[in-house]
Amino acid sequence: MAKQETATKKKTETKTKKSASQESKKNNFQGEFILAVGRRKTSVSQVRLYQGGEGVIKVNNKDLEEYFDEDRATTVLQPLKLTGHLKDLNFSVLAKGGGPQGQAEATKLGIARALIKFDEELLSSLKAKGWITRDDRRKERKKPGLKKARKSPQWSKR
Repeated sequence: MAKQETATKKKTETKTKKSASQESKKNNFQGEFILAVGRRKTSVSQVRLYQGGEGVIKVNNKDLEEYFDEDRATTVLQPLKLTGHLKDLNFSVLAKGGGPQGQAEATKLGIARALIKFDEELLSSLKAKGWITRDDRRKERKKPGLKKARKSPQWSKR
C-alpha cells in the first residue's frame, strides 16, 4: 500500500514540475505582439513577435529545431542573425499549407516583416539581402495533351 502511495506522489511531482516549466515558457508569449504574415508557394505563416524575450521560437507549438530540420531552421533564423536580434525577441509562428521548405521560407519572410514593423531602420539591411520580397513562383498547371506542365509525350513516327 505504501508503494502505491509513493508511486502516485512521484507521478504528481513530475507532473507539477513539467507544468511549471511549461508555464514559464508560455509566460514569454504573453502581452502585446507584432503580427506579420509571410507566404511562399502554397504556405502561409502567421508570425507574432514578442518583445523582451529570450530568443524562443515556437512553430505550431513546437520548438524551431523540433519542427524544422537543421537546414530549414537556419533558413528561418537568417533575418535574426543579420539584424542581431537572435536572443532578445520571442516568436510564435502558425504555419499552414505546402511543404516544409515552403513553410520555412514563408516563416523567414514573416519574421523579416515583423522585424521591420518592430524597427524600421532594419529595412535597408533586409532589403539588400532580398528577404522582404515575396517569392511568388508557383508550380505551373498541367496542360491538356501533355504529360506535365511542359513535357510532351514521346513522338512516334507511325
